[in-house]
Formats: sequence, C-alpha cells, structure tokens
Amino acid sequence: MSATLKFCLLQDRFAVGAIEQNADQIIRLAQQAISEHEAELLLFPELALTGYPPEDLLLRPELQQRVEAAIDRIAAAELPALLIFGAPIIDKGRLYNSLIGVQAGQRVLQYHKRALPNYQVFDEQRYFTAGQQPVVFDLKGHLVALLICEDVWQRTMLQQLQQMDVELVLVANASPWYKGREQQRLAQLQDWAEEFGLHLAYCNLLGGQDELVFDGSSFVVDNSGQLVAQAAFAEASILPVELNEQELTGAWEHWPESQEAAIWQMLCMGLADYVNRNGFAGIVLGLSGGIDSALSLAIAVDALGSERCTAVMLPYAYTSDMSLEDAQLQADYLEVPLLQLPIHPAFEASMASLAPHMPPAQAGDVTEQNLQSRLRGLMLMALSNRQNLMVLTTGNKSEMAVGYATLYGDMCGGFNALKDLLKTEVWQLARWRNSLGLSIPERVIDRPPSAELAPGQKDEDSLPPYPILDAIIQGHVEDNLGYQALVDQGLPSEAVAQVLRLIQRSEFKRQQSPLGVRISKRAFGKDWRLPVSSGWILQ
Repeated sequence: MSATLKFCLLQDRFAVGAIEQNADQIIRLAQQAISEHEAELLLFPELALTGYPPEDLLLRPELQQRVEAAIDRIAAAELPALLIFGAPIIDKGRLYNSLIGVQAGQRVLQYHKRALPNYQVFDEQRYFTAGQQPVVFDLKGHLVALLICEDVWQRTMLQQLQQMDVELVLVANASPWYKGREQQRLAQLQDWAEEFGLHLAYCNLLGGQDELVFDGSSFVVDNSGQLVAQAAFAEASILPVELNEQELTGAWEHWPESQEAAIWQMLCMGLADYVNRNGFAGIVLGLSGGIDSALSLAIAVDALGSERCTAVMLPYAYTSDMSLEDAQLQADYLEVPLLQLPIHPAFEASMASLAPHMPPAQAGDVTEQNLQSRLRGLMLMALSNRQNLMVLTTGNKSEMAVGYATLYGDMCGGFNALKDLLKTEVWQLARWRNSLGLSIPERVIDRPPSAELAPGQKDEDSLPPYPILDAIIQGHVEDNLGYQALVDQGLPSEAVAQVLRLIQRSEFKRQQSPLGVRISKRAFGKDWRLPVSSGWILQ
C-alpha cells in the first residue's frame, strides 16, 4: 500500500565553479520547497553542485575535495526531505557524473550516469566514466529510479526500469536549448512514458553559461503520456507534484506562445547572465542606424534595463543622415544615452601616419574600410575599460559565416547576442519585438542593409540576397549539406559555390570572434570545430 508522495523539481541557475555558493543555494531552495509545499523528495538539475558544463575544471586536482566538502555542508543542514542533486564524484579512482541523495544528515544514495553524450556541444567522455548499474529505491511505497539527462533517451534503460516495476523515474538534466527544443523533449518523453508505463519527472537546468543557454522548462508526464505538471520557461521555478495510488498531479506554468518569444527570452537571459556573472556594470555598443545594432540594443535594454546600456554613434564621411536620425530616434525610444564620437580626426591621423609606408590606393579601398571599423572598435574598448562596460558586438550569423566582418573592428567585443541569428531571423525578430511596442524605428527594418564604409555601399553588392544566403548557410552549417545537395534543393549553383568558398576562407575570423548565444542546433562555437589551415575543398 503506497502513501501520497509530495515532491518538487527545482530548476534554477547554478553557476559553473561556484561550488560553495551552489551548495548554499541547494539548501535554501530545499528549505523553501519543504516549507511551502511540504515536499518529501527534491530533485535538482544535473551537476547542480558545480554548474554545467564545468569543462576542464573537472581536471583540477582540488575539485573533489571542494565537492565533498559541499556535499557534507548540504547533509549537515539535516533537512527532513530526500535531496537529490548532481555532482561529479570520484568512486574507486574514476570520475563519474553522478546524483547524490542526502537526508537527515546522511548520504543515502548515489547514482552514476550511464550514457555519456559526445556530440554537438557535449564531450563528457573526455572527463567521465560511464556508470553501469541502475539505482532504484522505495519511498513511501513507490518504487523510484534515477536517470541523468542522456540516460533517458536510451530505450534499453527505460525497458530495464519497466521490467523492475519502477513507478516513478526522476531525470536530472542540463539540456541546452535551441529553437523548439523544449517541445521536442516533451513530445519524446510523453511517448516514452506511454510506451513503458512510467511516470517521468524531468528537471532541467536554467540560465546562460557562455554560449549555452538552459531554458528550465521542467515537466512531469504520467504513465499514460499525459502532461501533468509544467515549470516556467526561462525562469527559476519550484514545481510541486503529488503522487498517490490513483494519479499524479502538479502545478502548471505556461511556455512561450511563439518561437520568436522563446528566442527573445533566451537571448535576453544569455546576455544578462554573461554580463552579470562576469562583473560588468552594463554594456556599450556602437549604434550605427542599421538593423543589427538596433536589435542588439533592444535585446540589451530588455535584458539589463536602459540604465545599464550606453549607445555610441561613431560617424564618418559615409555615414548617412538617415543613420544618424534613426540611431537617435531609437535611443529616445529606449531611453538610452547616445554618445556622438566622430572618427574623422582619428582616421585622418592614422592615414597620415601610414601614408609613407603604404602604396597609394583608391579612396575607400578595403584597407580604409577596415581602418574605419577598427577605429570604432578602439573607441568602444576605451569606453569599456574606463566605465567597466562590456562591448556588445552586433554581427549576425550570416556575416560570421562568410566573413563579412572586420577583425578587431566590428568583431571587437566581449559577447554577441546575435551571433547565432541569421540575417533573415534578425528582421523577423525585430518585427516581432516591435509588435509588442515600438523599440526599433521602422525605417531601420525596411532599409537595405549597408556597412556604410564606402560610397553607396550595400551588402548585396558583395553577397547573394539574404534569403538565398541564409538558406545556403542553414543547409550547410546546420544540416551539413554539401554543394550538390544544396543545388539539388534549387539553390543557385554560383551562389552556393561562392558561399561555401567564403565559409571555408573565414574560419580564422570565426575562431577569433566573441562568444554568443547558441539558439540553433549547430552554432559557430562548441559544435563547429574545423581547422583554420586546411587543404580540404568544400564540395
């Protein structure tokens, strides 16, 4: 005869490397869940004690001593509920990605992750040994099992738990987000739950960690595949659930109604967590009057507040009156100060110094264009140094793919909210944000894009039209398609050849670009690892 079991999923931010602070946070959240929901069982995310991914911090010889001290600290709180949280554990000389259970001052259980992902952004086989055994325990008459993230995608593990008559499976996760990921997880686990007759409780990490963003979106599905409890998307949440003999019930919070809303929340969270965790007072960016910097500023204001954002217009001879007007208009919309720092004097002085050492060239050649961009980067970095403001870079994925950016110029900065947004997605997201309230002048969205580094310059003078360019980039980068497969999809052969050539030639730039929020299934970063020097020819 089983009794009612009250448990909670606790999704929150756990900063990488902040082991002592994370331990205190686990205790505080556990006390809150016990007080507010009379919880008897508490599940925290994967590697909550160290944050995820800790990467080569796992190789530090002092790590395990600090982890063990933190586990003792949590146990010493002597909380009445069973607390289950993730931590790296050395067991018989091997390092495991583990779940630890403590209750009433004692360490009562331990589970080692059995499926170690080694694809996309994951390289857990670099650090961990795979566990071998399931862990199943009885709590108030309910047979409960533990899994960690990748484990739950393995049919054989779920079949094994079904054969052991397990009723409830607790899954601790650090599953990074990309577009549509929260719905993919839910749909798959609903299918698993119905197929194997298991209640599945999925607790996910929250927050931005460098380029990765974790959405939370924890949930519980019953053994018929019905969604019975759902935590917030991109917000800290304690999700209470009750399990009795007849049913599983829980609380419910809504997820975003559109993909644009989800992307916006994750961009804002990724930027805010990076700025805050690295101790910056705010951000500074070059506001050019173009769509990329305009969208970047809108994201920054929503993420940090207008009082923590500074915009700078850095005009030169090719900067249009339209750009000056639109930059000022947006600054007024968002109540952000706009500094005016013309680069004419610095440009003329630089060219005069260089003149004796360079052959003559036509005005506006690529050297002069890049010098303009680099002088803007110099000014922004000076403001960053003096005011403790992080320079927010504003290039998009389309530009980074084909190298349409200047090293130490518009690529200069600490973080880039748009790094994984294609240009067509930039326009789409800008229109969506304006539907909630005008934050970007409409003319900025509608005008043809230009770097304004030469007379009459337009992006499409050098590149295919953005809808074609983005289709090629998405097919090649995200879907790993080659030349012939892209052409077979109906894309122009000359454009495909040009773009693939530019992608390959620009690898040296991408490897020197700032971090940025990953929102696609393959971004330029952890899951894009290509050599700079290579004789490989893209086909």
